Amino acid sequence: MKQYVVTRPLYSEDAFADEHEKIHRHHKTVRHHVKQYFTCDLKRAKNAALSLLPFIGWMRIYQLKEWLLSDIVSGVSTGLVAVLQGLAYSLLASLPPWYGLFTAFFPVIIYFFLGTSRHISVGAFPVLSLMVGAVVTRLVPDEGPPVNITGFEGLTSDEQRVMVAASVTFLMGIMQLAMGLLQVGFIVMYLSDTLVSGFTTAAAVHILVSQLKFVLGLVVPGLSGPLSIVYTLEKIFVQIEKTNVCDLVTSILIMVVVFIVKEINDRYKAKLPVPIPIEVIMTVIACGVSYAFNFQEIYKVDVVGRIPVGYESPMAPNMQIFGQTAVEAFPMAIVGFAVAFSVAKVYSVKHDYIIDGNQELIAFGASNIIGAAFKSFAASTALSRSAVQESTGGKTQIAGLLSALIVMVVTLAIGFLLEPLPKSVLGAVVIVNLKGMLMQIREVPYLWRRDRPDCLVWLGTCLASILLGLDLGLAVGLGMELLTVVFRAQFPRCSVLANITGTDIYKDRKDYMTIYEPEGVKIFRIPSPIFFANIDFFRGKLVEAVGFNPLRVLRKRNKALRTIRKLLKKGELQMTSKGLLLTSFGPIEESEDESNMEDLDQPTDFKDLPVQVNWNSELPANIQVPRVDVHSLILDFSAVSFLDISALKGLKAALKELIRVQVEVYIVACDAYILEKLHSCKFFDDEVKSSMFFLTLHDAMLHILEKHPVNSENTKVCEKVITTATIHGNQCNGVSSLRSRDKFVRVSEPETKF
Repeated sequence: MKQYVVTRPLYSEDAFADEHEKIHRHHKTVRHHVKQYFTCDLKRAKNAALSLLPFIGWMRIYQLKEWLLSDIVSGVSTGLVAVLQGLAYSLLASLPPWYGLFTAFFPVIIYFFLGTSRHISVGAFPVLSLMVGAVVTRLVPDEGPPVNITGFEGLTSDEQRVMVAASVTFLMGIMQLAMGLLQVGFIVMYLSDTLVSGFTTAAAVHILVSQLKFVLGLVVPGLSGPLSIVYTLEKIFVQIEKTNVCDLVTSILIMVVVFIVKEINDRYKAKLPVPIPIEVIMTVIACGVSYAFNFQEIYKVDVVGRIPVGYESPMAPNMQIFGQTAVEAFPMAIVGFAVAFSVAKVYSVKHDYIIDGNQELIAFGASNIIGAAFKSFAASTALSRSAVQESTGGKTQIAGLLSALIVMVVTLAIGFLLEPLPKSVLGAVVIVNLKGMLMQIREVPYLWRRDRPDCLVWLGTCLASILLGLDLGLAVGLGMELLTVVFRAQFPRCSVLANITGTDIYKDRKDYMTIYEPEGVKIFRIPSPIFFANIDFFRGKLVEAVGFNPLRVLRKRNKALRTIRKLLKKGELQMTSKGLLLTSFGPIEESEDESNMEDLDQPTDFKDLPVQVNWNSELPANIQVPRVDVHSLILDFSAVSFLDISALKGLKAALKELIRVQVEVYIVACDAYILEKLHSCKFFDDEVKSSMFFLTLHDAMLHILEKHPVNSENTKVCEKVITTATIHGNQCNGVSSLRSRDKFVRVSEPETKF
């Protein structure tokens, strides 16, 4: 076994500061930061341009011969999938199918210039589409009149829905753009993988239920709000006997074939040059069969229908709709960015380039704002579409640009070929693509075994999102997640440490068999920041660790001193060569003078007594005071990252209580920032001194052993092992100061009399 030997002085924080001079660092003022932020030069202007238009950076290094062919293949493949998914996800948004083609075109163009990811495919995302659909059906329901909004006059139901979808998307884009400009991209960190997993699983359940009406060929009105999924299922099962058999058979056939081929793609992806575009193939076949056998007329199958040629004129958002949808737009902005950023981060790590969260917010904000002006709905990235773009060899967003061109060709020229496509085929394609999200439920057993708070966050987010809706469910999940963080910080796992024999290592005394614990010394560790919410918990655990309540002991001692003073004043207690002797044998009552309770909390004062009182000896007149066997307490602050003002006050009060009952307190491994804050907050005084701070735990222990030598020859052997500060793997077998799991040996103190 390798060994190392360290020989150095024993350091307190004060001693170390005296011997080693620190570099004085000048902290920049707010004024300096503001001045620097608004200073502009050529280099900074160039960096700003590259940051705002990231495509310039990768275009400068674009390898035409090596990358162009791959981007073309990827762009064509992704474009075909984008057309199909655009049509399908429009149904989730409760909009006519062709508006999904707009979402697969305009946001992609904007992201090409502003986005930092080279591999994600921008466009419709099923979860966002469903959230848009919930807003659309709330303001323009399938049954009943729409909400009273000024801009709805003279518009058809579909046009009203397009206005709602475009307006809420515009508002979502404004929120994303504002967050990007304010540099708050870090907000996505508050959405943990567990929360996102539970949320997207619930969204998959909602999507599945929403597509059942197309798969079964039923007419079911779109519902939104809490328990909407329950009411939707009720309406489906009430008319289940009206199922269109042709729609059902077509959907099952599509789902089986697409599922099998997708599994083949996954299993043999290393051997296949490109994944088999089975959704596109089945869509073409379904279109041909539907047209040849006239599914719409003969079997009453609901088809996509007329797809207008070209793009519609831009429109301004409706400000009245902004007020109606602001609550829903914010979670949409967060979810859209969080999913896109997560996918982008995966590919950036895989292909070794950097993405910027704030620039991504700007890119998606601008994409949604401009897209909404041209009547597209909320855009993010779909996992399956991004996987196609990356796995088919896409190197840059040139592939995304080409996919947008494919969508444009369909919109301007060949969209009519998709008119006979049954909506049940689109529903089947959507359901098959939910496999990845639905299979996330397999994480629950793992989370339950490894981290139950995280498991509760997953279950709570998922169930709340299913029952209350995606917007409220996300809020519930975020609340639960923050609560787990608060509880972990508020109730940390504190521990009492002991020395591992023959080393300068200290571990939890419950975890090891052979450890060394000097008599009268306790080492307490708190593994979290100390702040207003956990300072009381910290003080409670500290009382448990030392085995007594210092404030109660202090009050008992001061009460005992009052009694002793009264007895001396009455002459019932006299000073002799053997100490204080009681001359009266009548009943003596402990002083119960509560006139000034504050005096009981002050340090014990022996100035008018002829002797010092040994509180661990037998007191005269049967006066009872709790025994304190601890003379030194070490607080390990190595894991304490900050203290707030409430914690400073609570910590100082706790230290004073311990010091006033003659317990020496040492704080070790304290962060320099915390020490600086303690000095600036006037933490130190005549009782709480800076000399109690030591550089390491072992320094403090050596100081204690030097100050309080143990009166046992056997114990000195182990003490010598510690004071060498050398790791040799020595053992102190058979020494009485060792603690085994079933034995504590106490070193008796010399008897002290009054």
